[in-house]
Amino acid sequence: MGKKRKNREAEKGADAAKEDDVQPERPKRTLLGWKGEPLQKDGEEASSIPFRNKEKVLVTCSRRINYRYRHLMLNVVSLLPHCKKDNKVESKETKGATLNELVELRNCSSCLFFECRKHKDLYMWIAKCPDGPSVKFLVNAVHTMEELKLTGNHLKGSRPLLTFSSNFDKDAHWKLLKELITQIFGTPKGHHKSKPYHDHVFAFSIVDNHIWFRNYQISVPHNESDKLPRGSLEKMTLIEVGPRFCLNPIKIFGGSFGGPTLYENPFYISPNQIRSLEKKKKAGKFASKVKAKTRRRMHELSNPLEPDEFADMWKE
Repeated sequence: MGKKRKNREAEKGADAAKEDDVQPERPKRTLLGWKGEPLQKDGEEASSIPFRNKEKVLVTCSRRINYRYRHLMLNVVSLLPHCKKDNKVESKETKGATLNELVELRNCSSCLFFECRKHKDLYMWIAKCPDGPSVKFLVNAVHTMEELKLTGNHLKGSRPLLTFSSNFDKDAHWKLLKELITQIFGTPKGHHKSKPYHDHVFAFSIVDNHIWFRNYQISVPHNESDKLPRGSLEKMTLIEVGPRFCLNPIKIFGGSFGGPTLYENPFYISPNQIRSLEKKKKAGKFASKVKAKTRRRMHELSNPLEPDEFADMWKE
């Protein structure tokens, strides 16, 4: 009888332990926070759970890319410690589905895609995957770190300060671009590959409807006597590091690498159209020369010279 009682008591204790082990279901974690109500404990109020930025960016390029643009992509990879580099992707109409699949496989939330056309023109896609939005830029005025040979230098993996000109707060499409750039180029706090301090600045400014990118090092005196107190900015200087490039926005799409067009730049002129206009100008020079020759001939026929009386003097 004693054994049976012990078994029954053990079973009751195991059932009670199982009931205690059952925890409320965890809410779904998303990039922008917790989906649903936060966890609650017995006798405690719902505490606000701090948001943790888990942004990861996939950086890749198209096949047959120019060496200069490939070096620019590698410079961007070195500036973003929270990015992942992948193999080249074929630049076709179905590149959007391929890139979305790659982003999902690499466990990323955003994508930077460098697309080269005709070995001359570089387009850069900034996309939030898989739901969008996405932006297509034409990249101009490219200067890599190796090409510029600037004197600035900063530690690899340190978190940058993002600065934007006041023009970004004027129109809705500039505000959207500012938010996209902030999420992609801003290194998450506490990332395992990043340093916990700031020693360089990413400057984004709008001039002539173009976004100009510059990277500056925050330089502080190293002498013990010249060490700055916290909060003093008198002796701090900015030294450019590089790279440099200019982004000309073409279209903003509602989806990832496509979808409904939210904004289209009315001042955008494609590089193919610019090259065709230059060819027409060169062709116009040749046509003007031919017209000048025909005008000269017509002028000579309409205004013949008078016969010279001394033309046959020395023939004998």
